[in-house]
Amino acid sequence: MNTVLYNGIRLPEEWPPRDMNPSSREPMPVPYLDSPPSVIPIDVGRQLFVDGFLIEYTTLKRVFHPAQKYEGNPILVPETAAEHEGRDGTAAATACPFDDGVAYDPVTRKFLLWYLASYPGHTAVAFSDDGLHWERPDLDILPGTNVILPNDYPMRSRDSFCPFLDLHAQDPTERFKAYLYMFHGKVPWEVSEIHQKSKRISENWLLKSGDGVHWEHAAQFTARGADGTTLHYNPFRRKWVLNLKWDYGQEGKRRRAYIERDQFWQFKSLREATPEEALSQVRSLDEPASGLSEGQVFWVGADRLDLPDPEWVVQEPTQLYMLEVVPYESLMLGIFAILYGPTNDICRKGQFPKLTQIKLGYSRDGFHWYRPDREVFIGATKKDGDWDRAYLRPAAGCIIAQDRLHFYYSGFSGIAPSGARDIYAGGSTHVAWTRRDGFVSMDAGDTPGELITRPLTFKGDHLFVNVEAPEGLLQVEALDREGRVIEPYSMERCIPVHGDEICVPIRWRGAADLSATGGGPARLRFRLTNGSLYAFWVTSDPSGKSHGYVASGGPGFSGPRDV
Repeated sequence: MNTVLYNGIRLPEEWPPRDMNPSSREPMPVPYLDSPPSVIPIDVGRQLFVDGFLIEYTTLKRVFHPAQKYEGNPILVPETAAEHEGRDGTAAATACPFDDGVAYDPVTRKFLLWYLASYPGHTAVAFSDDGLHWERPDLDILPGTNVILPNDYPMRSRDSFCPFLDLHAQDPTERFKAYLYMFHGKVPWEVSEIHQKSKRISENWLLKSGDGVHWEHAAQFTARGADGTTLHYNPFRRKWVLNLKWDYGQEGKRRRAYIERDQFWQFKSLREATPEEALSQVRSLDEPASGLSEGQVFWVGADRLDLPDPEWVVQEPTQLYMLEVVPYESLMLGIFAILYGPTNDICRKGQFPKLTQIKLGYSRDGFHWYRPDREVFIGATKKDGDWDRAYLRPAAGCIIAQDRLHFYYSGFSGIAPSGARDIYAGGSTHVAWTRRDGFVSMDAGDTPGELITRPLTFKGDHLFVNVEAPEGLLQVEALDREGRVIEPYSMERCIPVHGDEICVPIRWRGAADLSATGGGPARLRFRLTNGSLYAFWVTSDPSGKSHGYVASGGPGFSGPRDV
């Protein structure tokens, strides 16, 4: 039986899809845009104009908005002894996310930022009250430091560490969950054969924590993971997803594989495995990560629209280096790190970082990505000496701080505070932001423009918009399926909206709310002059709560949704 999602999209019986071609450089197909539902329910979250899913007709212009970097960047630089340790005597001092994440904990009312302290080395955590100014707490794990996973606890070194604050958790000891990829490690049993095959051993662990600070290695993940693997939860389908780095074929081009489970702990544990079974799941880093384990499918890679950067030192085909995924309002937001090169060998010889930059994608079914804008969302300066010269890596998630969305990311200068140079030196933490819902707007100038939605259904009675029109105005009317005005929701009766607000109600003279529409199906016609429309939503809450998902949280949100 086919599953129908919250937004009317009907999934095929085989899910996740297995028809993605890993050798293709064509943009990913998006079936729900080719054949959208005839009627779209909009009861979950703010409705964004990132694609044409909601739009039947428009004369407005779609405009994409890059993030604005914080003037106070970087917000963390290598300062402590743990952050200066480096590796093998090199100068790889870092204090930045390396697949790590950010979250707002409504219990402590603190922002948490997990990050890599030295490369490769410790995992540390910082706390903040505002998401901009961060403190390194003195913790009891490695006294006198903010380290939460020392690089020899219980393994020698970490690479990816992807934590997640699970606000659905019933067990308080499992409020935080994480995926951890380690190498130069031990294995649970005496399997010396591994060390005869390779000096570099990798393991994939699942961790849990009650506070995001004290972590327990709870289970070993048996699929073929790799560095760059990340974890996310799809609340629309109630699925846990591991998003694995995947090198396809002999060329070793970085792409992503996908595996989902109903429960986090269904990613198989090796607690009861035999030594032989354990050995078969421990991968030498000398082996290519091109195989797919049971349940995994090829997902997505960079494509022909991800062009090389003309300002960089090489002009090579791009690759998908990282993909972080977070639920935001009514869709899944993809934070793509695109790799422009060069190879690690060239960077090591030249003692400078490789270039990755951040772009966005959007999904309404949790698998297919629509990426209409290939301009950089957060870019590197590419200037020698700058903290964010290159190698930008997004932290997992983003937070809501009042009327803004904060995106955290690492930047690498290639220069340690001592002045020594290394490919992984000078890793620092940065933040950039957009207006809430501010990835895409539908704009009009002096000439009025309009947008008509597809037929919608809704349970709420109150229509709200996110609009920027300090010198313009916005009006809305409701239409039936045949395009006739539903009285009294006409354009003439609509009280014009002026100003710049992220949550403003739409009202009509003679109507207190939208109840007379009967919940649809109805179309909404927006008429805009000299302004930008970012989102709309219909809610049962007269104050404008959207019932949508709030990314990695923020002050004012006690749960995963805006309710």
